[in-house]
Amino acid sequence: MVLFGKNLSVQRCLTFVTGLVECLCFAGAVFGWASLVFVLKSENYFSSLCVNTTESNGTQVLDCSHQDEQFSLVFTTASFMNNFMTLLSGFLFDHFGTMVTRFCMLPLWELISLLFVFASALSNLLFPALSFLAVGGIMFLITNMQVGNLFGSRRSTIITLYNGAFDSSSALLLVIKLLYESGISLRASFLFLSACGVIHLLRTFFLLPKKFIPYPLPDDYTYGITCGKSQTRNIENIAEKSSTEDGLEETPLNRSVPQTQVKSFRQCFLSWFFLWHMVWLSVMQLRHYFFIGTLNPMLQHLTKGDPSLVSRYTNAFAITQLCGVLCAPWNGLIMDRHKGKPRAAGESEREADLRASVLSLFLTALQCVFFSVCATTAYLPLQYLTFILQVINRSFLYGGNAAFISVAFPSCHFGKLYGMVLALSAVFALLQYPCFALVKGALNGDPLYVNIALTLVSLLAFIHPLYVYLHCRKLSSQRGASGSY
Repeated sequence: MVLFGKNLSVQRCLTFVTGLVECLCFAGAVFGWASLVFVLKSENYFSSLCVNTTESNGTQVLDCSHQDEQFSLVFTTASFMNNFMTLLSGFLFDHFGTMVTRFCMLPLWELISLLFVFASALSNLLFPALSFLAVGGIMFLITNMQVGNLFGSRRSTIITLYNGAFDSSSALLLVIKLLYESGISLRASFLFLSACGVIHLLRTFFLLPKKFIPYPLPDDYTYGITCGKSQTRNIENIAEKSSTEDGLEETPLNRSVPQTQVKSFRQCFLSWFFLWHMVWLSVMQLRHYFFIGTLNPMLQHLTKGDPSLVSRYTNAFAITQLCGVLCAPWNGLIMDRHKGKPRAAGESEREADLRASVLSLFLTALQCVFFSVCATTAYLPLQYLTFILQVINRSFLYGGNAAFISVAFPSCHFGKLYGMVLALSAVFALLQYPCFALVKGALNGDPLYVNIALTLVSLLAFIHPLYVYLHCRKLSSQRGASGSY
């Protein structure tokens, strides 16, 4: 905890650590789908869709392409719900606060185990089961990102760290796969996850605020189940202090301060910043979703159906996901690198934050191109490098998404804009299913041309950092022109 200073209270340290564990162990489990598919196939989910076919040489083979297509549809639905329902979570969070949001979403988490129990008899229950796993997980992330406000100048680093933990939590389904291979049933694993809801409930009461964690943080700020009076006093102190300061819209994730001269939600939503940020997120997210959703059939194709090789590479992919929590903070450090340094004359904090974000946005887009090129290459050993690039890029993508929204737009709209950009990108991500159907149908299981097309589409992500760079240069020129008079 030296990174954050020596004077932090035990409660704040516990809030940070338990929030990290919550994101690391639960939030993004749905993206470990490739590990779960291996188990579900062993449990004969959608096995009725497999049919015997006769090859040209007269050999009888089992064709499970329709089973793979159904599994892809399950993941497409869940990934769509993961992003689209973030919009509802964002509105709940902005209007009602932390406790109400978590109370609305925790029941979904508890339903997961029951659905998986009954899904063994009715495979179509996988659709709501995986969707609830996704929606419940994103709630953990949204309500935990505000913890960055407790750590001042390391705010972006904490946000990206939590998003990295969100990425790494996909390894949860690897653990379930390994437990299954050791003799522990899928049902028992999900019943245990449901029992962990008690921990989430206790943390909601004792280690999170009823409403929001403000920024800047007052010296006597307290939160938790016994701190309602103190919290109200702190908010009033912030409002009084803020009335004499400029740049209210530049303080990220600060919803507790009444703000003046702040852009409306509609103005933010219709801005070029939001448009190009949505394109930046959407094209790269589609590339990742298609890769994750088709990983199992891709490995089947490259290994010629060898189950031991498929299992080995599936495990390797899931293990690399653990590294997301290690990669993401580097993106936060890139965005926070200017903190504590003197700004140029007349430069606002918001402008400095935007200027620092350009490198992060550019590197994320560049990583995606490298990852996509490797994923396009049909060479099995190269997929180890693909897995590494995928987890690095994904941790930069989601951490950078949240951090950019927190610095580019008024904090009072953070939840709504964060939910809106993920919801709109989810609509774009629905293209993964027709892409998969194209591969299985007209392309006879060879994803080469679809992968090339997605690589070219991912180049659109470079427009966003270029636009932000030109915007910052324009502001700098305006300052220079006004300073010359």
